[in-house]
Order: sequence, then C-alpha cells, then structure tokens
Amino acid sequence: MAAPLAYALIATDLDGTLLRGDDTPSERSLATLARVVAAGARHLVVTGRPAPRVRPLLDVLGATGLAVCGQGAQLYDAATDRLLWSVTLDRETAETALGKIEAEVGQVYAAVDQDGVDGQTLIEPGYLMPHPTLPSVRVERRDELWSAPISKVLLRHPDLSDDELAAAARSVVGSLATVTMSGPGTVELQPCGITKATGLAMAAGHLGLGRSDALAFGDMPNDIPMFRWAAHGVAMANAHPELKAVADEVTSSNEDDGIAVVLDRLFPDR
Repeated sequence: MAAPLAYALIATDLDGTLLRGDDTPSERSLATLARVVAAGARHLVVTGRPAPRVRPLLDVLGATGLAVCGQGAQLYDAATDRLLWSVTLDRETAETALGKIEAEVGQVYAAVDQDGVDGQTLIEPGYLMPHPTLPSVRVERRDELWSAPISKVLLRHPDLSDDELAAAARSVVGSLATVTMSGPGTVELQPCGITKATGLAMAAGHLGLGRSDALAFGDMPNDIPMFRWAAHGVAMANAHPELKAVADEVTSSNEDDGIAVVLDRLFPDR
C-alpha cells in the first residue's frame, strides 16, 4: 500500500511565489510539481490574476483542472475553459468606494478586471500596470471602466506606499468591498467577503478535499486568508512581513525555487 500523502492539495500563488521576476516558473519547480501530482496530490493555482490572464500559465504548467482566480472571485475550469463560479463587484458600489478613498487620500489611478473568461483589463489615464507583460486596454475616461461587469478594481497612488494606500482604503471603504494588497503596486477592491480562502475552500470541495489536506504557498497579505484556512502555510523569503508573521514556515525566495525546496522535503523522491 502506498504511503499517505503529506498533503493532498498544493495551493500556490503565482506572482512572487511560483513565478520568478520574468513571469516564468523554473524548470525545477515544474519538475517537482509534476512529480508531486504524479504521486497523487492535486496542484491548485490560487491567484489574484483574472482567469484570462491565468489561462496561458496553466498551459505552461500542464494544468487541466481547476484554478482559483481573481482573489477568489472566480473558480475556473481549464478543461472546459469556463467559470464554474464567479462573483462580480457591483459597479456603482465600486464607484462609491473609489470616491471615499479619493476623499481621504486625493487622486488615485484605477484599473478594472472585467468578469468572464474573455474579460479585459481596462486602465484609466495615469495607471501603470505593475506587470507590463500582462495585456491591458487603456480607456480615455474613468466612466469607461464600468462598461461591463467587473471582478475587481486595482488602485495606485502617485505618492503613498502600497501599505499606506491599503490602510487608508480599509479605513473608509467599510463593507463596500474587501481591500487587498497582492503585490508591488497592486492594491485592490474586490467583492465584500471574497478572499483567496473562499475560493480555495470552494475548489477543495469540488475535489472532495478539505482544509486538513491543504498546503499553501504565498508572498503577500492577500494570501493571509488562504494561510489561515489551509493546514500549513509557507511564505516565500521575499514575502511581505504581514504574511511571514502568520506563516507556519518560511522557505527560500521565488527566485530560488522556494516551493520546490519544501515539496522535495515533504514528498521525497522514492
């Protein structure tokens, strides 16, 4: 009889975690994940990126199952190229939240991820994409951001740090939206109550698995709910201090195969 798996569900963030600075996973990471999946574990991408921006990476990973996208607002099935579940952020609510934030900190620059498997990322004048490799469409006026249903709003401030902007947004947004920080230059508003944990829990349920089965890897504060839900949370060496503070362990950086280091220990090659 085969030995039981250390964890049956491996949940990995993408940016700053599985992906290196050039937006690619290392050969070692790919090989280790493939070996762990062959041993019977399920690998689940859990990312802030919307489904259309995840699809090409799933092809690289050879993933044909589920992926949690949009900070937990989307459950995407790569096999059928469809969303099994999605939650949108009410556009009037998003406008109201933006108004409250700007009343507190002055002008911010905004972008939105549209809902759906073919949704676009729209950016208003002044907004700079934190990941210049990701496709986006620049609009001329903010009101054009609300032309179709959205899964989230992305914010940048010309002077405030990400931590300062996130704190200010949380202080005024209240129950209008959930405020997250998912990477450098990436403060976001998403549907209230939606986090990576809600998406991960739903995906795990679809797979017949639970929180005791889950090992999670991440690098930013938006991964905190996922760490609190999973049985074991591993922060990268390059992780934000807030995530390291709640992690069960810290591995090496995303540039140094931090995920593979842990998985090779927990799933030794036999």
